[in-house]
Amino acid sequence: MTISPAARVEAEALFAAFRATGAAPVEADVLQPAGTLLDLYGEDIRARAYVTQDPLRGEMVLRPDFTVPVVQAHMSGGAEPARYCYMGEVFRKQDHLGPRASEYLQVGFEVFDRDAPKADAEVFALFAGLLGTLGSKALTGDIGILLAAIEGLTTTPRRKAALRRHVWRPRRFRALLDRFAGRAPVSEARARLLGHLKTDSAEALMQAAGPLTGLRGADEIADRARALIEDAEAPPIAAPEAALLYDLLGLAAPADSALAHLRGIQPLMPAIAPAVDRFEARLAALRAHGIDTASLPFEASHGRTTLEYYDGFVFTFHAGDAETPPLASGGRYDALTAILGQGRSIPAVGGIIRPALVAERKGA
Repeated sequence: MTISPAARVEAEALFAAFRATGAAPVEADVLQPAGTLLDLYGEDIRARAYVTQDPLRGEMVLRPDFTVPVVQAHMSGGAEPARYCYMGEVFRKQDHLGPRASEYLQVGFEVFDRDAPKADAEVFALFAGLLGTLGSKALTGDIGILLAAIEGLTTTPRRKAALRRHVWRPRRFRALLDRFAGRAPVSEARARLLGHLKTDSAEALMQAAGPLTGLRGADEIADRARALIEDAEAPPIAAPEAALLYDLLGLAAPADSALAHLRGIQPLMPAIAPAVDRFEARLAALRAHGIDTASLPFEASHGRTTLEYYDGFVFTFHAGDAETPPLASGGRYDALTAILGQGRSIPAVGGIIRPALVAERKGA
């Protein structure tokens, strides 16, 4: 990819701004080990990654982002608190021609700090200051509130796990929630299958099926059959609980108003209380940086089509239509540090800016 001179100038200026905060510059190899790395990114990035086979190093992937390599480097011995910045190309396949490039330049900033509200506000305010003159519009969210609401549902662990797994696929999530809440009719084929499963044991059905072909073994298929029986026999999610979750999915309001709404439903959904407390602390920290939280847009579902390692505060800065990638995006990924920390963890938040889009916006 040929990077335009204007994009390169913007990248260098943004990189310098991040370094001015005391962030340490880091680099990451363009070729990264594919295995565990792709699992951490989630289904969407796995489908869009450029994967290749190296005769000595095994399966490798062209760098789809910088955050995971930065976390790996920090968790192997970084000090606390810590700030990092980086600049370089990332690579992601696209399924159609359009404004989203398959290779583009990123400049990023990551903060590892146990004072999570302060770090969230620091990152967001820094990005707002860098992009505010471009007429960009900020949008914020909090995946942690939605995850907490799922965890508080009165339903089976298997159903909670399914909902958590599909948080980042809104259509699939809604279909599951409709089914678990008894709002979606059972298809004729599914009803017939469940009828067989209820009248015959999983083992009996396996014996009647005869020889097996495919990658799954008999034990795996039997386990799946038992899971289907358990799900069919589970009572639907209670209507009041389901209504609160539907309400939460649709919550879109200025941040202060969203907080008031969440405090109003919290007695009916007590599991979200710690996440709402963190939200309130973040808003106070944002106000300390001069951010007007009374007008800052907030959507509880924002961030559900981005990287799957985000588990808390998320944000984007847009300056175009829905098809145009955001100028910047970022979020909190505490769980990722625990996965890569081999027993250690530290709260972390960060974001990236696309200098080519910044250059285009300035040119426009």
